[in-house]
Amino acid sequence: MIQTLKNAWKVEEIRKKLIFTLLMIVVFRLGNAVPVPFVDRTILASIFDQTGGNILGFMNLLSGGSLGNFSVFALSIYPYITASIILQLLTVAIPSLEELSKEGEAGQKKIQQYTKIGAVLLGIVEAIAVVNALFANAIVAKGFLEETIIITVIVAGTMFLVWMGDLITEHGIGNGISMLIFIGIVSRLPHTVISWVLGIFSGDVNILAGIFMLLLTILIVTGVVLIAEGERRITVQYAKRVVGRKMYGGQATHIPMKVNMGGVMPVIFASSLLALPQTMGLLIGGGFGAFTDKYLSMTGDPGIYIMNVIAVVLIILFAYFYTAMQFNTVEYAKNLQQNGGFIPGIRPGRPTSEYMTKISNRITFIGATALAILYVVPTILSAISGLRISFGGTAIIIVVGVVLETFKQMESMLLMRHYKGFLNK
Repeated sequence: MIQTLKNAWKVEEIRKKLIFTLLMIVVFRLGNAVPVPFVDRTILASIFDQTGGNILGFMNLLSGGSLGNFSVFALSIYPYITASIILQLLTVAIPSLEELSKEGEAGQKKIQQYTKIGAVLLGIVEAIAVVNALFANAIVAKGFLEETIIITVIVAGTMFLVWMGDLITEHGIGNGISMLIFIGIVSRLPHTVISWVLGIFSGDVNILAGIFMLLLTILIVTGVVLIAEGERRITVQYAKRVVGRKMYGGQATHIPMKVNMGGVMPVIFASSLLALPQTMGLLIGGGFGAFTDKYLSMTGDPGIYIMNVIAVVLIILFAYFYTAMQFNTVEYAKNLQQNGGFIPGIRPGRPTSEYMTKISNRITFIGATALAILYVVPTILSAISGLRISFGGTAIIIVVGVVLETFKQMESMLLMRHYKGFLNK
């Protein structure tokens, strides 16, 4: 990876993309420090001291501390992610949206517009809930105008991040939305490490537990890399055919089928949905709040076990969902047949599609199950050991996944540049 980064920095085009991405990251971090007006920081800090171990602490981790600061980026990009989940599920359920998704770039742009409109609407709802329920005690000015200003500022901050994510995707390195989540998590890493070290020195944290969690983190990183790099190669043979005076085909190649085609998106989507019950509990309060705190939170007992079971199911479902979206076996089999390709021992057409679907389902189950295990194990072990970690399985999977995807993109750019150089000679 270090060598790839060095090689990429030497190429002017890629260097500009890297610099642009770094500048966007600086803007993101500066925005996290810009406070929303009419908020008492002392009361805000006390709210997080009382509820820091539950969903607020988790949301604050993924937002890079912007929620804890109640900055202009307080909602981060999660209204957009939630809207994206809803739109992608509706694409499967509504035929008109499914047809729109198959219209190529124009259809995708239209779906992106719908997603952004949904993000604005969800952002307004979430902002109203934050102002009037979640952080109501921290708001020092209760007038209609002041609340409208706060809501407008944080919704505008969310949409600014969405726009910035699109800019990173277009002009920078990696997926912009994933990159912003990555930076948010990594920015909290020093705070987590310091709290571990201070806890060990003060005696609040067992040093053996700290070493164990460090080794577990290394194992999770290794596991995520293995899942991301793992693939099943299906042999494809092309029949010989004569076009004019030349003979084409006859060679053998393979179809690489990734063990985890969805990357980190199943984990991000599952985490977003898992946050909903406890967020609603914090907003509504009362008996419902107590119920969600006990049964539907990662800090409750038996809530931690219930939520982890739900997390496993959601991650597996989203992994299959993303695989189905990215790997259309029917179209793949049709393209192979049209180009004279076939899988040895499998008839072209529908049998080929069914064979690839069977292989895809098997390896997706293995990859999704492994991803789900890596997600839940740190949470359960940290609860058993008493070592409070905010940089858990979710964060590690997202961070490692984004790093791998980003470096793969840089390697692709370098490879493309070498091809261009070869063709120009």
